[in-house]
Amino acid sequence: MPRFMSGFMPRFMSGFMSRMILPSLLGLGLLAPPAPGSAAEPETPPLELKSESIELPFGGSDFPPGPGVEAVKRNCLLCHSPRMILYQPALTKAAWTKEVDKMIDVFKAPVNPDDIPAIIDYLMHVRGAED
Repeated sequence: MPRFMSGFMPRFMSGFMSRMILPSLLGLGLLAPPAPGSAAEPETPPLELKSESIELPFGGSDFPPGPGVEAVKRNCLLCHSPRMILYQPALTKAAWTKEVDKMIDVFKAPVNPDDIPAIIDYLMHVRGAED
């Protein structure tokens, strides 16, 4: 009897299993794999590998022109899509400054410190609200 089965049945059954049941199942072909080319094994075509080239669709939106757009593309596209940025609620300059600071301080966004004023100017240009 296989070693892995020894823990599943009482010791007195192990001899019975190895002398009577397993040979009977083998004789009936219930434990044996089907013979190659038999009706039980459908013939599979040989595997054919080939390279495919696909063109992914463009994201569908880009940033509208404005002051600081290049700074936003350099620093913000790492985590945000243009659509995500452009569909934010209109905020005041103070609120946008807090948002940019939060991205840097809390989420550790790798924003170039020299680009921060340009990013805020752009956000005010596209989604700014009056104070």
